[in-house]
Amino acid sequence: MAHRIEVAFKIPDTRAEVRKSKLKHLGFSNISDVSLVDVYTIDVTLDEDHLYSAVTTLTNPVIQKVSSGPQIPNNFDWAIEIGFLPGVTDNVGNTARECIEDILPSPMPQEEKVYSSQITFLSGDLSQEEVESIAKSLANPLIERINIKSREKFLADNGMGLVVPRVKIDEEPKADIVNILEASDEELQIIGKQGIANPDGTRRGPLALSLTYFKTIQDYFHEEGRNPTDVELEMLAQTWSEHCKHTIFADPMDDIREGIFKRYIRGATEKIRELKGKDDFCVSVFGDNAGGIIFDEYFLVSHKIETHNAPSALDPFGGSITGIVGVNRDQIGFGLGAKPVINVYGFCFADPREDIPLYKGPTFTQKMLSPRAIMDGVIEGVQVGGNCSGIPTPQGFVVFDERYRGKPLIYVGTVGLIPRESAGRPSHEKQAQPGDYVVMVGGRVGKDGIHGATFSSEAMDTGSPVTAVQIGDPITQKKLSDAIVKEARDMGLYNSITDNGAGGLSCSVAEMAEECGGCHVKLDDVPLKYPGLQPWETWISESQERMTLSVPPEKWEEFSDLMQRRSVEATIIGEFTDSGRCVVEYKNETVVDLDMGFLHHGLPPRPMKTTFTKPVHEEPDLSLSEDLTSTLHAMLSRPNLTSFEFISQQYDHEVQGGSVIKPLQGRGRVNGDASVTRIVLPSPGGVITTQGINPTYSDIDTHNMAACAIDTAIRNTIAVGGNLDHLAILDNFCWCSSDEPERLGQLERAARACYEFGVPLLTPFVSGKDSMYNDFKGYDKDGNPIKISVPPTLLISAIGVMEDASKAVSLDAKFPGDLVYILGETHDELGASEYFAMRGEQERGEKYIGNRVPEVDINKNKKRYIALSEATNQGLVASIQSVDRGGLAIALAETAMGGLLGMEVSLENLPGTFTRDDYGLFSGSQGRLVVTIAPQFKEQFEEIMQGNAYAQIGVIKEDGEFIVKGKEGGIIISDSTEAFLASYKSIFEDY
Repeated sequence: MAHRIEVAFKIPDTRAEVRKSKLKHLGFSNISDVSLVDVYTIDVTLDEDHLYSAVTTLTNPVIQKVSSGPQIPNNFDWAIEIGFLPGVTDNVGNTARECIEDILPSPMPQEEKVYSSQITFLSGDLSQEEVESIAKSLANPLIERINIKSREKFLADNGMGLVVPRVKIDEEPKADIVNILEASDEELQIIGKQGIANPDGTRRGPLALSLTYFKTIQDYFHEEGRNPTDVELEMLAQTWSEHCKHTIFADPMDDIREGIFKRYIRGATEKIRELKGKDDFCVSVFGDNAGGIIFDEYFLVSHKIETHNAPSALDPFGGSITGIVGVNRDQIGFGLGAKPVINVYGFCFADPREDIPLYKGPTFTQKMLSPRAIMDGVIEGVQVGGNCSGIPTPQGFVVFDERYRGKPLIYVGTVGLIPRESAGRPSHEKQAQPGDYVVMVGGRVGKDGIHGATFSSEAMDTGSPVTAVQIGDPITQKKLSDAIVKEARDMGLYNSITDNGAGGLSCSVAEMAEECGGCHVKLDDVPLKYPGLQPWETWISESQERMTLSVPPEKWEEFSDLMQRRSVEATIIGEFTDSGRCVVEYKNETVVDLDMGFLHHGLPPRPMKTTFTKPVHEEPDLSLSEDLTSTLHAMLSRPNLTSFEFISQQYDHEVQGGSVIKPLQGRGRVNGDASVTRIVLPSPGGVITTQGINPTYSDIDTHNMAACAIDTAIRNTIAVGGNLDHLAILDNFCWCSSDEPERLGQLERAARACYEFGVPLLTPFVSGKDSMYNDFKGYDKDGNPIKISVPPTLLISAIGVMEDASKAVSLDAKFPGDLVYILGETHDELGASEYFAMRGEQERGEKYIGNRVPEVDINKNKKRYIALSEATNQGLVASIQSVDRGGLAIALAETAMGGLLGMEVSLENLPGTFTRDDYGLFSGSQGRLVVTIAPQFKEQFEEIMQGNAYAQIGVIKEDGEFIVKGKEGGIIISDSTEAFLASYKSIFEDY
């Protein structure tokens, strides 16, 4: 018998006020009141006493009231209940189940569940259509069910009714044989694109196997003398997917036989390590779940940035929380297990203030979520994933561009901490041994996450599978993480570990099996969320919160006992071998028997040809205003330049107690470009995290785009007190239409820039990730076919180590009388700039692009960065702000706004060749920084900067006025710092 428990607050419910505000912001102005009721549907056999205990466990009697019948507000007109569909991960329900299990005399059967839902009661003059629109704004129909009732219907039915979203699967699980030996090329292409056929003629979803790959698989099974099982075919598709194998970076391209990854990315790192010699701080690069560098004599730090683009477009919350907890697991799976200590994020969205409908299907079917819904869901997912895991999230960025409307880019990253030695062995080394048990720990396996890897290896269209969506459970993962990295690792209880990410068990077990030469797995032993999964689903599902370990038999009892005491499920599902084969059984039948060499290295090379034509855009002919005050206000109000405090303040950056340079800096709470965190509190050392990203520059030249991203990431690190001696970078390429020669030409140029600019700086690439098909194919608001491709986007992330975090520098001006300096040269480099974009939108309704994209003089910039690091180390610098998006005017304003102080500067002595005041203020020229120093340090500072382009251009003032004089000496900007701060915070102040 199922029980329905409804819980309401006796006191004002802040959640309801937030929801009311959000709905009004979305245009539902007729809402006069909102109230919420939390619902627990307990599908557990409980007697009256245990039911009472369960109710009291789930509620706080001081502030909440509870009943087994409906909670009816005094006044409401409509009720909307939203809960998860069957099989979707329900974190609140799972936690409630654990709480109830704690009060029971014996463990609950696996099939007994607790489900959460929530009722939103609305008061106001609302039509049925309006309420349905409100419900759609609150729920995602891919994963959630909606029930709407009017007041009359609610009272007549005595509430919303009992719904138990049990999973019901009637098919008998079995492995099927897929006849590919006799299949035509056309049939193979259909299977590759649409998936293996079901008995009813429908198909399972994309395998993302090209005909070239399928022909190679066909040849292999000809030699084996049999057709593959569906489990084998699905496994090969996951293992060979672009998402997992990064084939575009690995395959020959033009005359680059080794591929652009080996030549430009790995090649840069190998060259840098050779040049550094004994000063090389890299420990593990490109061979594990993250890149590892030396922190100090006792610890290593690891770093990894992932993308979760396609899942976040379908289910923003589920996609982003899965991304953040997944990259946390990359750290737990680095070496023998690193502790996640810092989270970072980056979001590329369309403007959330505009909702232009898009549809995946024809005739207005499968409507895509609005940019606002995507943004809200993604932000919440990263917040829940990080905050509930107890990992600080101090660093992030947001980029807005209409080309992210079809598919957003969602970057999530984690820094890990690991001792250099653990249980008497180097902690960054691991190797499964023949005879070790294959052990799965953490969450159970369900249908969620099926075809996630192959789905992410294609453009998103009408065939994109719902099962690709997952929802992470940070609470379950936190227990797993602590049990592994705080106990089992240092007890020496396992030999190797990795996470169950893309491809699930099929990839994690097979990757570890490569360390020893084989594996033998029994799928019957894999713990499931619910019965009825097909063997191929169990093998490739990406259900979250799972790790795979190799545990020696003699240590299994101790390991199992530890996991049981920590409430972490651990199950032996097989054995590692040296057979040279990956063998999987299900119900005493072999469903996988593949040669390890073919599985991992059998995919054939696909030589690629590129083309490149540098675009030529209309060069803007802009009028020049003598007063640029309103221009600066307008620039500060642009989504790409404005405050995103509404995101930063949701993310806990103080947990673990190491925050030094915070996400919001100064009295004005201005978003910083970098953060500094102490990760070993007895140590004075700190870790710098930052990034560089300039996707609009791809409209002119991806080579310059990549160079600027690298230079920006390095410059941001220097700006908070870092130095080039202990600094590594990571690359994340998010491309589009990567089977097109022109797009490949753009990719090759960007990758080449990574080598050309990374090597002179001696900043090794230690990790990376690519996502190659960020395209949307569907239909516009008029039903016409449409393709939207993201701009070629390269994110360069940086991780730097400071020996003394107390020397870190923030961006905000500190004292009246401090001198303002500009370091670097300013030129007329406004191609693809925010200024050109704004002027174009003002004058013709669409952006100007121009042609002169910023160029990077790496040798000059490097010399400047080294000098500034020396000045910072000597304590001469009061504040530093990197000049990035928006140009010098934005950096100057942020410095003043951060300190809530005035500033007066002049462009008369500004180094460079700029020709106009507005170009000088808004150019994107690289390598520049705004620095303030106390007057008594002027001589020392300028002596250190000798030989570099720099100038004193102004002074910090107490009066709160922000004044800029032009090249000719006249005032061109004049207003209060607080007025500019109001513009800076205006766009998202209600979000």
